[in-house]
Amino acid sequence: MLDQENKLPGEDNTSSSKEVNVNPQKTELPEEIKKIEAPEEIKKIETTEVKLLENKAIEEIEDKIAESSEKVEHTSVELIDYSTFSLEELVDELGKLIHSNEVQSIGTNVNNIKTIFNVEFGKLLKEEKEKFLADGGDIVDFQYNNPLKSTYNSHLYDYKIKRNEFFANQEKQLKDNLETKLEIIEELKRLIENSDDGGVMYKNFRDIQTKWQETGPVPRTKYNDIWRTYHHHVERFYDLLHISNDLRELDFKHNLEEKLKLVAKAEELAELEDINLAFKELQILHKLWKEEVGPVAREHRDEVWERFSAATKKVHDKRHDFFKDLKSKFEENIDKKMAVINEIELMDTSKNSSRNDWQKSITELEALRTKFFAIGQVPRGKSDMIWGKFKDATRKFNRDKNKFFKDVKKDHLENLNKKNALIEQAIALKDSEDWDVATDVMKKIQSDWKKIGHVPRKYSDKLWKEFKDACNHYFDRLHAKKEEGNLAELGVFNEKKDLLKTIKEKVEKETQISLDQLNEYISQWRELGKVPYDMRHIEMKFNKLLDKIVDGSDIDKIEIEMIKFKNLVGSYVDQKNYRKLDSEQLFVRKKIDESVREIQQLENNIGFISNVSDDNPLVKNVRNQIDVIKDKLVIWKTKLQYLRDLEY
Repeated sequence: MLDQENKLPGEDNTSSSKEVNVNPQKTELPEEIKKIEAPEEIKKIETTEVKLLENKAIEEIEDKIAESSEKVEHTSVELIDYSTFSLEELVDELGKLIHSNEVQSIGTNVNNIKTIFNVEFGKLLKEEKEKFLADGGDIVDFQYNNPLKSTYNSHLYDYKIKRNEFFANQEKQLKDNLETKLEIIEELKRLIENSDDGGVMYKNFRDIQTKWQETGPVPRTKYNDIWRTYHHHVERFYDLLHISNDLRELDFKHNLEEKLKLVAKAEELAELEDINLAFKELQILHKLWKEEVGPVAREHRDEVWERFSAATKKVHDKRHDFFKDLKSKFEENIDKKMAVINEIELMDTSKNSSRNDWQKSITELEALRTKFFAIGQVPRGKSDMIWGKFKDATRKFNRDKNKFFKDVKKDHLENLNKKNALIEQAIALKDSEDWDVATDVMKKIQSDWKKIGHVPRKYSDKLWKEFKDACNHYFDRLHAKKEEGNLAELGVFNEKKDLLKTIKEKVEKETQISLDQLNEYISQWRELGKVPYDMRHIEMKFNKLLDKIVDGSDIDKIEIEMIKFKNLVGSYVDQKNYRKLDSEQLFVRKKIDESVREIQQLENNIGFISNVSDDNPLVKNVRNQIDVIKDKLVIWKTKLQYLRDLEY
């Protein structure tokens, strides 16, 4: 990633294809090939052309041509715009390309498909991740499998296998071509050393040139040396071709015209604004100069070459200045990237306590990462340092984030065990007939379930279904039971309504109702049972009727109070309203305490007036109050004892 980031925009890549780099193992050449050098005669020549070849600009061009010498020419398949293709169409097209074409002809199309597929699949992956998180999942549990991605990876694997096989064969072909060109050079040397008839010699030379041009590329490390050796002997041949001057001059003239065309094109490139395009085109011109066009007359060689090399130097210098300016911009990017790194270092995640908190921080970090990479390249010498600081800045964030989600995962497993325990309870109770106890427990289980946090997403739906099914099963039974009870209670209401009417009629006819009759009415009423909750007003009507009866009777007050109290308590028991019963017992106890204190207070008051006669109206009044309170105290104690004897 760092190498890509620091590669200068527009820098030439044509000379070292990606395909060559796929199989970078160095091929061991035979010893006789390793020893190829320009002949000793070339090393001694101090011509202007040799000196100019040492020029930096020329050397760079020579190096680029040598790098591209290994390329095998091929016809590429038609380039297609894949930007509108769906993921399915991209995968299908990739398979067709790889299995229906030569591997060396589809590189550009394959790379275009890879770029678009990775972008579109990345978007799909992001959507699935956001959906997963929105559904309550944790990022550490996120997994996404897509059959399209598997098919895509399978096609790419097939492509790599075919490409590696192609380059293995290409390496062998390069070596074979080198051997062939060595033999052609030896054949040219023998032709020069055994020169005889000029016409035959020239025909043989043309045959040698044709074989040289038809022989394919050679390993880049041997390209320049073998070309210089061949070119040297070609010039030797022309220098020795004195038998047929007309033929030689004609050839020189043709070569001069072709080289002047190349010079003119090179001078045009020197004025081209697109520096990178000019540099690439210049490499092609140099290759044509070396491989396609033969030598010119000695008197023109220096002049033509100087023009060509001057244009070359101009293109080279413009390109050098361009990248110098670009390097200055890269220097500015250092400060920009360091500013982003500083922002990452200042991110405070110490207060993140929830998944949402961390999601916000993750989004913030992703925005800073995007900003960092959008800034562009930095000088190659600073790249490792900048990248190291960036990794250090994000490492702490990722460490804290991973710890949080690891702890969350641990909590989720604990929650899983808790929910499984509640499910076991719910299943055990779902068929219970002990409605009062089971209902309270089931309600508590439901309340506890809500208090338990998240569980791993892959178990969530299954757990909830088991729990919900058990609860629904029980409460459906409970509701059915209540519906039966409601119908029965409605019947009770109608019966109590009739009984109430009967009692009223008797009260209106009879002037006095005995205690036995009153108890009989109360017993009948209670035996009928409960009425629906929203019809409890009938109980109030019954109690009012009782008050009316006892108020008009001469029944003992204690008995009357107990009759009314027993009826009230009985209604609580029938309704199983135990909270009311407990409250009633507390109320009675309170009344007993209050009565005892009042009696004590009144007796103390009498003690202060002990010298006063008992016939004194004040004393009589106090003693009457004490007697009234004592009577009430007896009633309260009787009520308390009744409540104690109840079993509920």
